[in-house]
Amino acid sequence: MDAQLRAGVAVYNAGRYHAAHDAWEEEWLALDEGDDERLLHGLIQFTAAVHHARHRNWSGATGLAASAGEYLADLPADYRGVNVGRVREYLAALERDPERIERAPAPALTYEGGPLALADLDFESSAVAAEVLAEELGYDEGVIERAVEFARADLESGDEGSQFVTFVLDFVRDPDSRPIVAQRLSEHVDRREHRESDVDGLFDER
Repeated sequence: MDAQLRAGVAVYNAGRYHAAHDAWEEEWLALDEGDDERLLHGLIQFTAAVHHARHRNWSGATGLAASAGEYLADLPADYRGVNVGRVREYLAALERDPERIERAPAPALTYEGGPLALADLDFESSAVAAEVLAEELGYDEGVIERAVEFARADLESGDEGSQFVTFVLDFVRDPDSRPIVAQRLSEHVDRREHRESDVDGLFDER
C-alpha cells in the first residue's frame, strides 16, 4: 500500500484533507484487520477530525479525534515511517480542546523521518494523488484516469520520456499550472484515443 500511503501523506501536507482520505480509503477497505488497517483507518479519521475542527464543528472533531486515537493507540510511534506518535499526541490534545486548530495548524505528516510534499512523490504515488486531486478540485476525473493508464503503458514499453508521465507529475506537483496541464492532458488523451481507434480492427475480417 506504499503508493497510497505516500500519496495520502503528501496530499494531507498540501492541505487537502478530504482528498488525503480518498487516497487511503480504497486500500483501507481492501485490508483485513491488522496494523495496516488500523493505520489507514486512524489516519482517515485523523484527517476528518482536522477537517471538522477547521470548520468549527467541535463535536465532530472531538468524536473523531477520540476514535482515531483508539485505532492508532497500539501502533509503534513511527509505524510504516509515519509519525504516528505525534499524530496520537495531537489527537489527544484536539479531543480536549478542538479550538486549538484556530491557534496553530495541525501537525504535518512525515514519512520515513521527514515531511513528504507532492513534489517528492514518484510516479505511482503521483498517479494516486492525481486522481484524488482531480475529484477534489473539480477536474475531469476520466481524463486523469486515462492519462494515468497511458502513462503506465508508456512506462511498461520503456518510454520514460512519455508526455503523459510528465503531465501527470506536473498536474500533481505544480498547483499554479494545474489548469493548463489538465487542458494539455485532455488534448493528449483525445489524440491518443483517436490514434488507437484508427488502428483498431484493421486486421479483422471484413
